[in-house]
Amino acid sequence: MFPADPDPAMPTPQPEPGVDAEVATSDRATSDRAARRSGSRPTVLALALALVGLIAGSALFLSGFALGSLRATTPGTPVDEQAAFQPFWDTYRSITEDYAGGSVDRKTIIDGAIRGMISALGDPFSAYLSPDEYRRSLEGLSGTFGGIGARIEVRRRTGQGACPQIGSGCVLAVVEPIQGTPAERAGLQAGDIVERVDGSSLDGLTSDQALARIRGPKGTSVTLTILRGTAAPLDLTIVRDVIVQKEVETKTLAGGTVGYIRLAGFSDRAAVDFGAAVAADVGAGQRELVIDLRGNPGGYVTDAQRVISQFIPAGTTIFWQEDAAHVQVPTVALGGGAATDPKTRVVVLIDGGSASASEIVAGALQDLGRAKLIGSKSYGKGTIQIWQQLGDNNGGFRLTIAKWLTPNKRWIHQVGLLPDIPVEVATNPQPGSDPVLDKALEVLGAASAGAPALEWAA
Repeated sequence: MFPADPDPAMPTPQPEPGVDAEVATSDRATSDRAARRSGSRPTVLALALALVGLIAGSALFLSGFALGSLRATTPGTPVDEQAAFQPFWDTYRSITEDYAGGSVDRKTIIDGAIRGMISALGDPFSAYLSPDEYRRSLEGLSGTFGGIGARIEVRRRTGQGACPQIGSGCVLAVVEPIQGTPAERAGLQAGDIVERVDGSSLDGLTSDQALARIRGPKGTSVTLTILRGTAAPLDLTIVRDVIVQKEVETKTLAGGTVGYIRLAGFSDRAAVDFGAAVAADVGAGQRELVIDLRGNPGGYVTDAQRVISQFIPAGTTIFWQEDAAHVQVPTVALGGGAATDPKTRVVVLIDGGSASASEIVAGALQDLGRAKLIGSKSYGKGTIQIWQQLGDNNGGFRLTIAKWLTPNKRWIHQVGLLPDIPVEVATNPQPGSDPVLDKALEVLGAASAGAPALEWAA
């Protein structure tokens, strides 16, 4: 799921899916966060963002090239690659010197070349981003951005299911408007399908690109064309505001015996707030926890590590990263987890909107026998991306640089995680009903009563 307000912002954010991610799909000025955005890469982990992206450094061969006077030259190209790049430079010089259909903006041509290279990979999670798209994408990761305040996801029109882009049966759907935001005040409703933004179709766009159209500066307006049930299309004009995403929500269930923690994303403050919530529940004597990752599109890989570490003893391998050379490196749990005692029973709620970092968490707890997964199959994103800026005015790109695998080395890409206890949910459930949470409470109750069907970690 992706919140539709921010897309991840360049400005130093204040404490990702804060809330509002319109497409709830997310560093702080501390040295830890700065390291994620720097060019140093001691490990893939230091820079990676699962779902949602990361930051690294080094420039493309196209930046800063110098054109020679002859078409046969390939400026800036290594000698052993000149033959391969000759067609590129021939085309570039023909366009910049011979095109007679109008003026040629070199920056636009170069941006198009970069976009084309990344698009040629055929990877829906790698993409070139314009300066505005890049800035807004980082805003979403920061948890504070300009937007309308609604959680949105790209899903199949018929229900849950992974969709890399809008079109061919995949739509941009509203999961829910965030309470007290412009989206709620304008009447946006859960289940609405966003067909157009400011009159333009969304077909062919990725979630990032669609969100970039919806988000924008405070005080500006955006018009969404909404499909709601069988009614005629409805235009809603919404004035954007500054949205601060609240990624961690807590409550007490079952007469105070069960702690419920909803984690909406893995942005800047998510892991810290999550750890505090787990510690508070355990400190209050609650030995049964429900962790709700439904609709969570992911975020920082390092924050996924911190979340898992709340439940797994330090030093345990919690997932693997495999780089382009097929080298696999384990990531281990950190110390200080508040709920590592197996007497604290845990269930995790997942659905088709649970992706990337949330799948890293769910997969680790499932493989290690620390939690039961309840709900429906997850999204299925088993790759890690970096975010790289190409200069102040050249945007940047998001590029897949590693696979991640569960502790048992399962690669769930395009497959997803299967719940231990599947629960069918109606496409349009009744307001206030939550059969997945009901099943979780039932399972925890059965576990408390010692039901033999459940195999909890010892």
